[in-house]
Amino acid sequence: MKLKIAVGFALACMLATTAYAQKSAVQSIEEYRALLQDGNPADLFEAKGEGLWKQARGPKKASLEKCDLGKGPGVVKGVFLELPRYFADTDRVQDLESRLLTCMETLQGFNADEIAKTAFGRGEQVSVTALATWIAAESKGGKFQLSQAHPKERVSYEVGKRLFFQRAGPHDFSCASCHGQEGTRIRLQDLPKLTKNPGDGIGFAAWPAYRVSNGQMWGMQQRLNDCYRQQRFPYPGFGSDVTIALGTYLGVNSAGAVSVAPAIKR
Repeated sequence: MKLKIAVGFALACMLATTAYAQKSAVQSIEEYRALLQDGNPADLFEAKGEGLWKQARGPKKASLEKCDLGKGPGVVKGVFLELPRYFADTDRVQDLESRLLTCMETLQGFNADEIAKTAFGRGEQVSVTALATWIAAESKGGKFQLSQAHPKERVSYEVGKRLFFQRAGPHDFSCASCHGQEGTRIRLQDLPKLTKNPGDGIGFAAWPAYRVSNGQMWGMQQRLNDCYRQQRFPYPGFGSDVTIALGTYLGVNSAGAVSVAPAIKR
């Protein structure tokens, strides 16, 4: 009897120690993230994006101040919280970055296809990321509410949902492999469950974001592209229907979540 009590006490101590260590690790990660928030380099990209919006550029020597991101020409505040959405002039669902390409082509005369094919972090891709960072910042603190009123918006959501759960590639991975359950993480990075609203400033509600580990500013297109890379899938095209559909699925699931973009990541 005494032996059973001693063993039980020892097991209880081990469990308590393990729980304490796990809690301490989580607390340490939160403290680390709090320190990162002090002086987010994304501020520099915001400033650059605002300047690019107002600057006359491209073959047509025009600014983007007449660009319609969903709330009328030139309106920026609040648009980020409703994208991706359907646009009648292109007859397709677009996210912020693909919509910016449309405006850069129609208003400024840039070649949208060429920019889409440019590697991340080079050429006009840098401009798109900076613009997206500033526009996202103009809606910081607002709540996501993506439309599902148009048939193509509903199709985009359903396609995104199927893509999220599609298992393929050499490791038989899907988006849900990492983001289909609660309470998981890789190293210092949480893996939120994205099949529902993960909470304020988490997942979809945190991008664009500055990546401390590589000193780069990433928009949602690059974030999704890198997820495919980690799954060992072929890279999707920039602004493709695939990445926009995934963005639609994640955005609709984030209804009511508060945007903290541009955020800062490890």
